[in-house]
Amino acid sequence: MSVPVAFEHRFGLQGERPWGECMENNQNLIKIFEYALNQEKTGMSFFKTSVERLGVGAAVTAFKQIVEEEKRHIVFIEAILEKLRLDQAVDLPSLEKEVLEPTNYFDDRSRSEFLEKCLYESMIPDVTVFNTAWLIEKDLSEFYEKMAQKVDGPASKALKMLASWEKSHEKFFKEFRDKLTDTYSQMPWGG
Repeated sequence: MSVPVAFEHRFGLQGERPWGECMENNQNLIKIFEYALNQEKTGMSFFKTSVERLGVGAAVTAFKQIVEEEKRHIVFIEAILEKLRLDQAVDLPSLEKEVLEPTNYFDDRSRSEFLEKCLYESMIPDVTVFNTAWLIEKDLSEFYEKMAQKVDGPASKALKMLASWEKSHEKFFKEFRDKLTDTYSQMPWGG
């Protein structure tokens, strides 16, 4: 299958196709990034709502930081979509500078304080929120990884970058979900 020259310039690199054999045209890339944009917005909405549910200061701070990172992911994807829709090259290096690497949401002391406070407060909402957040990030990172395998060149690189960022969120939420679940399961039950 031959790829039109105009498509080869889409992501700013001649000779590299921004999609693999399964991706036949620009519309497929647009659909991938539109889906990604929708999922990022849904995730951000969940995190914003979760800030209201969580009463522990460290968790609220972490979720607010994640909301800010999700906003940067949205800006990143919107910039790619804009260029794709205008049939223009995407300058990934300059876009990459806009989206910073993930932060360390809790330092070691905050981690201990957060888990300790959970012992004295109702943990069920926290476990549920962290579990749901983990599933959202896991699904999204898996989507990005799967799509990155179906495309080539800079489009694949952009999706791999997104997968990496979501993987860091996934790891964070899984760690706390597991710790909260473990702590919760070890609480004394009975009268």
